[in-house]
Amino acid sequence: MPIGLLGVVAEAWFWVVFGVLIVVFLVLDLGILNKNPHKVSARSALWQSIFWVSLALSFGALIYFSFPGTDKLSAEDAALLYLTAYVSEYALSVDNIFVIILILRYFQVKDEYYHKILFWGITGAMIMRGIFILLGAKLVEQFEFVLYIFGAFLLYSGFKMLIKKDDDGEFDPDSNRIFRLIRKYLRFTQSQGDGHFTVRDPKTGKRMFTKLFLVLILIETTDLIFAVDSVPAAFGITREPMLLYTSNIFAVLGLRAMFFLLAGVLDKFYLLQRGLSLVLIFIGVKMVLEISDNIFGKDYEFHLSAKWSLFVILGLLGGSIILSLIFPQKKNKVKISESQSTPSAVNGMPVSLPTEVEESQTA
Repeated sequence: MPIGLLGVVAEAWFWVVFGVLIVVFLVLDLGILNKNPHKVSARSALWQSIFWVSLALSFGALIYFSFPGTDKLSAEDAALLYLTAYVSEYALSVDNIFVIILILRYFQVKDEYYHKILFWGITGAMIMRGIFILLGAKLVEQFEFVLYIFGAFLLYSGFKMLIKKDDDGEFDPDSNRIFRLIRKYLRFTQSQGDGHFTVRDPKTGKRMFTKLFLVLILIETTDLIFAVDSVPAAFGITREPMLLYTSNIFAVLGLRAMFFLLAGVLDKFYLLQRGLSLVLIFIGVKMVLEISDNIFGKDYEFHLSAKWSLFVILGLLGGSIILSLIFPQKKNKVKISESQSTPSAVNGMPVSLPTEVEESQTA
């Protein structure tokens, strides 16, 4: 199916509804409901998760009843493809959450600042995902062989994740190139700056970045890395730009609430990562087989319906969760330690102001 810029296939009002929903709820989230820093409780995270999932499903229902179907894509298939892409992206976010937890705990970020960091991190993620999908759509439109590259990359990532040994649950900033780069060229302070990303030096009047800004940059780069897996996976499900972008964004929007909900119990679902790896492998194989008519001839045709794709993905994810609960993990594996300490200078990061002075000079 030919693809173009975002919104070419779908009616413009779909994009209007989607855009209004996103803007309104983001403004409500940070500007009104969470204006002041506070710790998000598990109960609140549960209700937020239910809200974001319900909103995503409601948009899927809107697609089902209102999508302008074509000869190649009916409204029912469009809704199923959207739901399949959403479930896949939402599930793949779990791996992202694990790394985010390690970063936040390594730098000992206060619980009440988690929401602000994740809000701006997710806002940046939405922009990056949009750019990735737009570029990917244009590449596929001009060079269809790019899909083979996407499929091969998904297979590589899936098998790599499948055979990867469990790590010790620690974040090592010295092995992170982004950390070393920004520490070299930007001035940072150890302070969390009362939840601000910059503080003012009372002696020089110059701005310095706080630890929270450093954490935000690390989280943004983490999402960028994970997008390299998730965006090709979405293309393996559908090449319709509207379905690609909306499913991705709704999954990203639910990431923050899922983080607060799973932060304390993520290690219980230790087999979920294996399930995610099988999902990547499945999507990669499906993508390659569906576009291989150029290799096997015009008479070759392979097509797995959106309904069966959804069943397979839900089965792999659900099976990994159930097996994790039936066969609990032994202790001292994949443990996310809360006792990790940050060196006084954050591994050599220059500290120019005393913490107590900095926090009184935030702006």
